[in-house]
Amino acid sequence: MSEVFKTVPAESMAGSASLDADAVRAAYRRWAGIYDYVFGAVSASARAEAVAAVNRAPGVAVLEVGVGTGLALPLYQSDKRITGIDLSAEMLDRARSRVRQQALANVDQLLELDAEDTGFETGRFDIAVAMFVASVVPHPIKLAAELRRVVRPGGTILFVNHFASESGPVSWVERAMAPASRALGWHPDFAIDRLIAPEDAAGLTARRMRPFGLFRLVSMINPPRVER
Repeated sequence: MSEVFKTVPAESMAGSASLDADAVRAAYRRWAGIYDYVFGAVSASARAEAVAAVNRAPGVAVLEVGVGTGLALPLYQSDKRITGIDLSAEMLDRARSRVRQQALANVDQLLELDAEDTGFETGRFDIAVAMFVASVVPHPIKLAAELRRVVRPGGTILFVNHFASESGPVSWVERAMAPASRALGWHPDFAIDRLIAPEDAAGLTARRMRPFGLFRLVSMINPPRVER
């Protein structure tokens, strides 16, 4: 079941304080050794569903942002050519080991790059997917803009993330956990409105994913570029 993606005015997007790149690196340096066993298990169903959406999307050149330890890499169809990027050298080391051990010939590159400023040429990819990244990067709006830049017009952009609940007991827990953002390496209280500016929200859809609707899959078709 899909839901229409709604945003709020930009002035309400301030939300919780952003994580800086050093905080993200430090957090994932701590988590790298146990990431697959802890978060990997919780996110397995959402990850598989997201990769299935990538596999259905037209085109072959795929950018996976926040590839981490490479948990998603074996799930891609062999005809998809994968470039993975991450800010954590430790996580990438584990992803490269996975590629070697499983002989994943369709993984072209695994690079240590900033998701907000990748340096890739404009329109290089047919598809971009950012799983569990939006609440980690310092400036989510910049992440979304960079993916729109590097994906060709008409290409597919997918985000998978936990987004804060609007009300109820879960929202109270999320707000209570917010001060621990730097240690966790992600924002438990991350608002969906911080990712997409209102003027860019046309045509976006979001649907809840297992388990328990904890994550949402947000998808869009990259619009044609407007020359300024």
